[in-house]
Amino acid sequence: MQSHARGHLVYAASGVLAVHTERGTSIVPANRVAWTPAGFTHYHRAHGDTDMRIVFLAPSLARLIPEHPAVFLASGLAREVLLALTGPRNYGDAAPAYSRSARLRLLRVLVDELREAHEQPLHLPEPRDDRLQAIAWMLRENPADNASLAQLGKTIGASTRTLSRLFRNELGMTFYEWRTQLRVHHALVLLADGHDVTRIAYACGWANPSGFIAAFTDIIGTTPGRYRSGHQVTVPARVKSTINDVE
Repeated sequence: MQSHARGHLVYAASGVLAVHTERGTSIVPANRVAWTPAGFTHYHRAHGDTDMRIVFLAPSLARLIPEHPAVFLASGLAREVLLALTGPRNYGDAAPAYSRSARLRLLRVLVDELREAHEQPLHLPEPRDDRLQAIAWMLRENPADNASLAQLGKTIGASTRTLSRLFRNELGMTFYEWRTQLRVHHALVLLADGHDVTRIAYACGWANPSGFIAAFTDIIGTTPGRYRSGHQVTVPARVKSTINDVE
């Protein structure tokens, strides 16, 4: 666990990242960018062969991005800027590829691109209520559990009406929306580990692969097969880099 005085962007050039904060978990598939504002306690976890790029932002730029953790789809321009800023000549003892003023211009372009991008539904909020936490724990342990909210409520001693209200008021979504998003998060991890679509569908609780493909496509924007084959970006080196902010 760590926190930073500056907000930072984490980009998955390939693979899948999970960014955990006190607000919840953001899943970051390839070609997505996760934003963690300054001061948020967090940690990263990589799944599969992941190329992680990190860019810190000065407060003057960070204020232009939401004050909460978020995930954005990287445009072609944003992707190229991120790769350029975190290339091999921008870390260690090598002479930087860009001057201070050039880095600032690139960072402004990057922030402008993110401001135009829509937030992706890839942030799974973390419940605070003890009853919701108990349900979240059970479903994380077994994403394939198809128990209804009423059945889960009996296990923890809460009514369906109470739990439905808590999901809406505390997490801003229904129980079924939250569980579907949790399952898609789990599916992305399994895809990164090389499992086939049919096995993933059943492991995540879908009755058949077509139902899984439809739900995955609705959230990620492409089918699992196309995601796996078409969202891996070839980069010159697998590095973990940070870029200091510039005023």
